[in-house]
Amino acid sequence: MLSKALEAVLNQSRSDLFSFEVVIVDNDKKRSAEDTTRIFQSYTDITITYTCEPEQNIALARNRAVHKAGGNYIAFIDDDEFPINDWLIKLYSCLHEYQADSVLGPVVPDYLPGTPSWLIKSGFCDRRRIPTGSEITNKDKRTGNILLKRCLFEQGAPWFDPARGLTGGEDSDFISRQMRKGRKFIWCNEAVVYETVVEARWTTSYYLNRSFRSGTISAKIARKQKAVFSVFKAVLLLGIANIILPFSFLTGKHNWMKILTRILYHAGFLLSYTGLVDARLR
Repeated sequence: MLSKALEAVLNQSRSDLFSFEVVIVDNDKKRSAEDTTRIFQSYTDITITYTCEPEQNIALARNRAVHKAGGNYIAFIDDDEFPINDWLIKLYSCLHEYQADSVLGPVVPDYLPGTPSWLIKSGFCDRRRIPTGSEITNKDKRTGNILLKRCLFEQGAPWFDPARGLTGGEDSDFISRQMRKGRKFIWCNEAVVYETVVEARWTTSYYLNRSFRSGTISAKIARKQKAVFSVFKAVLLLGIANIILPFSFLTGKHNWMKILTRILYHAGFLLSYTGLVDARLR
């Protein structure tokens, strides 16, 4: 997947508007991505910087990427993603057209042959898309497809929080802090990136575990904000979901999995909020 991502990034449409470099942060102390990187470095005139963050922590990896990047703008893309040919141009042009500090784009699932039909129907891998120029909301705060001005990464400031590096949410937290400072984040619906849905994500257990983990993380944030109302909301929604669940079994796996994941989310939320379980790691 790294090869596919790199090939698509290096083949970006060239523009007189900017030049770009590539920074790869290998979050594996065994440096498993180094050989792949060296192959690409040997035949391209685009600068590719390889560095290793030996401690497995996505926030530390992101911080290292920012530290190594030398541009006036920083775009993030994950190693299981690949962009369209004019991805960077669309992000850059949109940022200047709307005088924004950052631009986010859609991440569209790329289903491999053999993907179960229930998974495609469920929409678990789909993410919402909004009109270009719209300001983003809490539902859109992520870094899988984003362009940011360098000035958002103030010298010495905590960028991505290492405390969230094993639970997730480090990107949402960073964007939230920037928005509170008045930074403008907008959407570019044409700057599409595709995310490969690998076979490891075809199982029911993957989505049930993910939902439970998301619930525990949301509860940790709610507890910190003393959002007591969210507990009552979780109890109510958990009760409704349990009532609906038996009937959903008659409508297909994609539907009962939707209900079951909501049950796991709210259960994780309540157990974490009450201190019975801690936020689950990735």
